[in-house]
Amino acid sequence: MATEHTYPDTAAKTAAAALPDEFHPERMSLSMGPSHPATHGVLRIQLELEGEVVRKADPVVGYLHRGDEKIAENMTYNQFVPYTDRLDYLAPLANNVAYTLAVERLAHLEVPPRCQAIRVIVSEMARISSHLMGLGAYGIDVGALSVFMYTFLEREKLYTLFEELTGARFTTNYTRIGGVARDVPEGWTERVSAFCDQFLPILDESLALLTRNRIFQDRTVNIGVVSQAEAIAYGLTGPNLRGSGVPLDLRKDRPYSGYEQYDFDVPVGSKGDCFDRYMCRAEEMKQSVRIIKQAVAKFPPGEWYATEAKKIFPPPKDKILTSMEELIQNFMLVTEGPQLPPGEVYFEAENPKGVLGFYIVSKGGGVPWRLKIRSPSFCNLSILPKVCVGAMVADVVSILGSLDFVMGECDR
Repeated sequence: MATEHTYPDTAAKTAAAALPDEFHPERMSLSMGPSHPATHGVLRIQLELEGEVVRKADPVVGYLHRGDEKIAENMTYNQFVPYTDRLDYLAPLANNVAYTLAVERLAHLEVPPRCQAIRVIVSEMARISSHLMGLGAYGIDVGALSVFMYTFLEREKLYTLFEELTGARFTTNYTRIGGVARDVPEGWTERVSAFCDQFLPILDESLALLTRNRIFQDRTVNIGVVSQAEAIAYGLTGPNLRGSGVPLDLRKDRPYSGYEQYDFDVPVGSKGDCFDRYMCRAEEMKQSVRIIKQAVAKFPPGEWYATEAKKIFPPPKDKILTSMEELIQNFMLVTEGPQLPPGEVYFEAENPKGVLGFYIVSKGGGVPWRLKIRSPSFCNLSILPKVCVGAMVADVVSILGSLDFVMGECDR
């Protein structure tokens, strides 16, 4: 499904960008960030300007670098799960799922259908939560403050559901290798379904404040255009890739966690501008609601963890307190970690920001020998030197907001 929009000729607006090559007025170097609200974190862009026109844009990253990959190589597989919360900290539940799926591929472990359904539900809820934050912040970037009030309220409702499920609102640490930390509370799926029912009308009302708004269109239509070839060449993924008309979605193309059994569409853009990327995220939230409603409707009974994974998943708490064998098993898991075979694996999942991948090398035992993270925000930001050149300074803010990155996973 392609988003379509028309807008009058913008030649007058871009005339300043068409200066002849032989005309080189004095250029000014401007550092935008890292302490700038429009850079969505500690991103710095070193701009070179001719008047208000950007002639060069160099993104400078690394201000938030924490060494997550080396940290992972010095702790057990389960101990690293909370660190994945701090990657895309706007969608921690989705990060948990992507990481544990990578480790489970290494362990040749398949989780039960109920666990898969839980992971799909929380991943799609995380997608909605992340897009709501991105949409509201984007509105603020271009001067539409009211939208943030709508989106943040809906996000708070999601956080209440996250707290009921995981015990935490922000850094959830919910998924485990071989399952999830606990089963869903009684009536939780019904409350999730009720949220979805009331969310769609509010989402339409929020989008109505922007989609046909003349000022918003001035700031986004034909701004930051990324062609299909450029999007592929620069390694863009997620809505930034699909906004350029490339219908790549791992949930469809390489399904995992049972995504193949759900019916949903992959929204794509037609021009690859800021407006297309905005529309893709707006439609993705509606498709996430479709997936959640289907998962809740056929929520399977049974175990929420892989019962055969005795050397990977801890036993139930009541058995730990009453059985010596389970107590020893739990002690070994906590102190030495789940015992995984030697080998290497790469797995990537479709996160809200794009494709989040984990490459793990194991020499056996409970600690990875090497772990590398393919963070979508880092790859998406690589397009900045290309897409910002020729734009106005004010357009850089619109372009950054449309890329919807988060520096936690970019710097890792």
